[in-house]
Amino acid sequence: MSEVLKDNKMKIINQHYVDGQFRPSTGSEKMDIINPSDESLIGHVLLGNEQDMEAAIVAASAALPSFSQTSRVQRMDYLQQLHDALMERLDDLQEVTTTEYGATIQRSRWSNQYAAETFLYFKEILKDFSFERRIGQSVVSMVPVGVTGIMTAWNANSGSICVKLAAAIAAGCTVVIKPSEMSAMQSQVLAECFDRAGLPAGVINMVHGRGDILGTVLSTHPAVAKILFTGSTVVGKIIARNAVDTMKRVTLELSGKSPNIILDDADFDTAIPMAINAAFMNSGQACIAGTRLLVPEAKLQEVKDILLKTMATQKVGNPRDGQTVIGPMASQKQFDRIQHYIRLGINEGAELLVGGLGKPEGLENGFYVKPTIFTGVSNEMTIAQEEIFGPVLSVITYKTEEEAIAIANDTIYGLHAYVSSSDMERVQRVAAQINAGRVSINTIYHDALAPFGGFKQSGLGREGGLYGLEEQLEPKVIIS
Repeated sequence: MSEVLKDNKMKIINQHYVDGQFRPSTGSEKMDIINPSDESLIGHVLLGNEQDMEAAIVAASAALPSFSQTSRVQRMDYLQQLHDALMERLDDLQEVTTTEYGATIQRSRWSNQYAAETFLYFKEILKDFSFERRIGQSVVSMVPVGVTGIMTAWNANSGSICVKLAAAIAAGCTVVIKPSEMSAMQSQVLAECFDRAGLPAGVINMVHGRGDILGTVLSTHPAVAKILFTGSTVVGKIIARNAVDTMKRVTLELSGKSPNIILDDADFDTAIPMAINAAFMNSGQACIAGTRLLVPEAKLQEVKDILLKTMATQKVGNPRDGQTVIGPMASQKQFDRIQHYIRLGINEGAELLVGGLGKPEGLENGFYVKPTIFTGVSNEMTIAQEEIFGPVLSVITYKTEEEAIAIANDTIYGLHAYVSSSDMERVQRVAAQINAGRVSINTIYHDALAPFGGFKQSGLGREGGLYGLEEQLEPKVIIS
């Protein structure tokens, strides 16, 4: 069992995974690890510094010439080994995700199993992928882009890391991972899995640390050819600016403010509970959360009644309780952020249907918030325009289908959208007019093989599936 998990003592993360071994951190900054369920101190992480990150980049650079020449079959074997290593530790990964992040046990299990399965998806893609294509008089070879820097957020640690890592390994790239410092325990177990998988030294490296320090090194270092980042649009813009001086390739999966249009012919008894699930998935801490619910003005009372009935079944509490749907927020900072937006919604004149400020009764210890639904929201309000990243839903009414589409598109973001209707021809027409990287029709299903990414300020490029693999490759043309 991992040193991170083997007893109930304070957990100390003081090593990075570099060049095939765990090395002591040379940094001096220590950060507390707080259990969000009860606010108890459960550990410390010794954050890395520029020297630690430099060592990881050097290791990845040294491993690249050999690894980039591995065969398709070799890389397929490596992907299988990575999958197997994660599956061996699935219980540990689930446990640490719930402990450190506060994810419900259902979410913890699903997210880590998804992370493991991602390696098999890319193994399958590799089977028939054409690395050479003849175009005109030329042969186009798809070659590895090079050393890849991976930076991820705290809300989906394993999945966000592994979907990027799997694409890089499939392409023949070496990687340096800078996970969120708020996910140090989860990331350390992942690093142990990567070590167990037995890839050549230097192919996978991981350094714990702050984004403003280590992220700056990764995004400016001349040896790094590619950056894969999941996080806020604000930070994504900083990374893009840093990367441009060395013309790094970037894939940025950023913020969202996803609309969920319920058309007037939808089955409201199905669509409205599904809308709650879309808004409050992962305790509302999801970039694809459908936090703007667009409903026909004439059906508002019916919508309110179903929302209230559904919310009565949404248990908030201990994430280890199998009945819990919404666990704690990840940190005090995140709790405070959500309180700020709820207060803004009230001050801007939105009507509280359920929820509000403060913690739910009986949950005073822990970063728990009241799942909140506002009605009477106009799309110009702050709560309808800015990503809150918590269980806060804004209900917006519309009069016509055209108005619903206009409201849905009236945002700087374009990551995801949802539409519900009983008329497939109509709903397909509406979906085609929404400016988003993904539009889900009558479902909240995640298709792992389809490309994921956003329009507008929700990002650049795509990850996942075939498109994610191609983002790790450069076309090289040989003319003869």
